[in-house]
Amino acid sequence: MTVFMGFFMRKNRTSNKKKVVVVFFLCMALLAVLAGRLFYLMVFRSEYYSEKAEDLHEREREIKAARGRILDAEGTVLAANRTVCTISVIHSQIREPEEVIHMLVRELGISEETARKRVEKNSSIERVKSNVDKEVGDRIREYGYAGVKVDEDFKRYYPFGELASKVLGFTGGDNQGIIGLEVQYEEVLKGINGKILTTTDARGIEIDGIGESRVEPAAGYDLQISLDANVQAYCQQAAEKVMEEKQADHVSILLINPQNGEIYACVNAPEFDLNDPFTLNTDADTGTLSQEELLELQNQKWRNASINDTYEPGSTFKIITMSAGLEEGVVAPEDTFYCPGYKIVEDRRIRCHKRTGHGSETFVQGAQNSCNPVFIEVGLRLGVDNYYKYFQQFGLMEKTGIDLPGEAATIMHQKEKIGQVELATIAFGQSFQITPVQLAATVSALINGGTRVTPHFGVRVLDEEGGLVKTLEYETEEGIVSRETSAAVRQILESVVSEGSGKNAYIEGYSIGGKTATSQTLPRSANRYISSFLGFAPAEDPQVLALCVIHDPQGVYYGGTIAAPVIRDIFANVLPYLGIEKTGTAGENGEENG
Repeated sequence: MTVFMGFFMRKNRTSNKKKVVVVFFLCMALLAVLAGRLFYLMVFRSEYYSEKAEDLHEREREIKAARGRILDAEGTVLAANRTVCTISVIHSQIREPEEVIHMLVRELGISEETARKRVEKNSSIERVKSNVDKEVGDRIREYGYAGVKVDEDFKRYYPFGELASKVLGFTGGDNQGIIGLEVQYEEVLKGINGKILTTTDARGIEIDGIGESRVEPAAGYDLQISLDANVQAYCQQAAEKVMEEKQADHVSILLINPQNGEIYACVNAPEFDLNDPFTLNTDADTGTLSQEELLELQNQKWRNASINDTYEPGSTFKIITMSAGLEEGVVAPEDTFYCPGYKIVEDRRIRCHKRTGHGSETFVQGAQNSCNPVFIEVGLRLGVDNYYKYFQQFGLMEKTGIDLPGEAATIMHQKEKIGQVELATIAFGQSFQITPVQLAATVSALINGGTRVTPHFGVRVLDEEGGLVKTLEYETEEGIVSRETSAAVRQILESVVSEGSGKNAYIEGYSIGGKTATSQTLPRSANRYISSFLGFAPAEDPQVLALCVIHDPQGVYYGGTIAAPVIRDIFANVLPYLGIEKTGTAGENGEENG
């Protein structure tokens, strides 16, 4: 028995020793794992957790970055910033709540209820009011009340008010672009916001003696555009004048350099005040309108009709038919036609604007007279396949790529659905729709020697000191038409102004090419018209192309009568301003039409 007990005790002690050893090694392994983890956190993740610790004890306030400016072609500031303030309160730091409440009511013009709600709310920081004038912010800061914070901010400001409103666009309360160039170039203009960091204790109370640390904001870059403020202002005045005289719905005027696509002016009257963009600029009684109806009116107010809306171009589109016919060789300037006042296509009698007809005329005379039967014949000679081919070749089936949001696409029949009647009406600019900027870009290619350019505003990106950051580049496509065809088109269109329907755009000493248009909107029974004129100068080497579109003018509505004089007056003032000098004289006669 004794022997058995001794054996049992020795075996038990051996077993316990083994257990102790196992536990020991397990503990050591655990300690090694913990030490390794601690080493990893302290060495490799120290920065991360340091930032997290700081976040627990730092109150953060944002510092808005100054938005980059928008400058015109001459460096004039079109969009700038005004310094404003954001007023906030920190409940845990306020020592004189009643005095703070009365001060906020007095200085900010808010109700006592609102002020009290902000002051008494137990939060880390409570914003009371933004976009406060800097003078008011400075006064509030001078009171020196504990728990009241005054942070400087920026508000967008447009020095010229309504000038180019639908091009520039505007920003929202967060200083982000909403429409126009402001949203198109958001990444260039926006900058990078900074921070104010305040160290606090666990209760959120700022620790005395430590103060604030700042992460400074980085201002956005400036954007210089091709638009010229003086040219834009004159064109805007011209648009407003003819809109009032003719009681028109709206008027668009576009000035572009056909050689490189730079846009000098883009007017869409009526414009709106960029510093007050949400106030309607109509006489409509808004009291009875729903929220949806009000929003629709605002959206219509902001629309850039030159880019966002399509229309039937009418006879200005005969420039495209002319170019395609000459390029394909189905017509020559000296070809003769006969106009009895109409042309029968299948079962349709399609009339000329001159009901008695033009009689016998050459192709050039047909262009001068804006004779529909002549261009119908050219369209029929081309045929559907060729005409559609030139639509694509000229770039009409693609968007222009202009640097503004919301560009509308061409509305055209599917090729297989274009019959002879549709082809005939397309040939003189009806039964399809394009944007004014598409028409201007296409004609630019047809008169500049055959290079399709991208219409644009953005020219270069600059830093705060005016140093060049980036020159903006745009696509071009050569060989749209031959140089010979382009030269012939320029010559014919010059004769339209010097001898034909565009005579009201004539300026002695300048060679001006152009084409009038008068189109009827749908439904035709409403007797609503669009009057327009497209002109360029100098005719032999175009440096400026202008398009004026007048929607629903009252009384006389012919494009040659009311739109051509608008472009004439603009050219008379703008051409010398741009350094384009008079070179000669031209004849002046012709009949009034289309």
